[in-house]
Amino acid sequence: MALPPALQPFVDEPAGSAFFADFDGSLSPIVRDPDAATVLPAARAALARLVPRLRSVAVVSGRPAAFLFDALALDGVTYVGAYGLEQIVDGEVVVDERVQPWVGAIARAADEADDALPGLLVERKGSVAVTIHWRTRPERGPEALAWAEETAARLRLEGPLRGRMAVELRPPVPVDKGTTVAALARGAAAAAFAGDDVGDIPAFVALHGLARDGVLAHGVSIGVTSPESPPEISEADVVVDGPTGLAAVLASLADALSARG
Repeated sequence: MALPPALQPFVDEPAGSAFFADFDGSLSPIVRDPDAATVLPAARAALARLVPRLRSVAVVSGRPAAFLFDALALDGVTYVGAYGLEQIVDGEVVVDERVQPWVGAIARAADEADDALPGLLVERKGSVAVTIHWRTRPERGPEALAWAEETAARLRLEGPLRGRMAVELRPPVPVDKGTTVAALARGAAAAAFAGDDVGDIPAFVALHGLARDGVLAHGVSIGVTSPESPPEISEADVVVDGPTGLAAVLASLADALSARG
């Protein structure tokens, strides 16, 4: 695959370039059981080649940071979970201290979800979030969404974050992939983010804003499309077809950097 022109600045100035990616639907195909998700071998291999050549490489996901750390098992990658509420630092999970007052409410929401939504997967993301999945029972999506709306309001949690056949309850802490990617991009000349879902759009917006304001010389959005991705994903600077398409772009960037010497 030819290198997309939008990524040429990363080849021209690798020491000032940062590459960030989502996990589910981007580095890993979407699967029925979230616990069974695995990174595409081709994507992992390409990331391993990029780590020593770029300023920084990070995975920014709604998944727990520990899951990402285990799933990729690559040294030199920054692992950021729960949209930025968790990060692996020196091999340990560090949680944003602003989450602490809401730990009890998150645990209560998870317990109530188990009771109120039998048959649906209730994913407890450590102490920072709980996600309800209905991929195996798509007809129950409206029920799960209604429950999440009521529970978030009652427990004073952030408004439910919708994903692919899932909804998440989180603390009302002003962190999303946009704020997280903006912080990770600090000091870089060029930065790119690859994502596939609504939760990734803030990262696209953040990078474009930093480029517009002159903070970044180049801010690049990479949309990883699928039949379930929102329309905004197809409006990214670079558009690829699913995780295999992203893996090909990562490989082409790694090849171009290798050829540069």
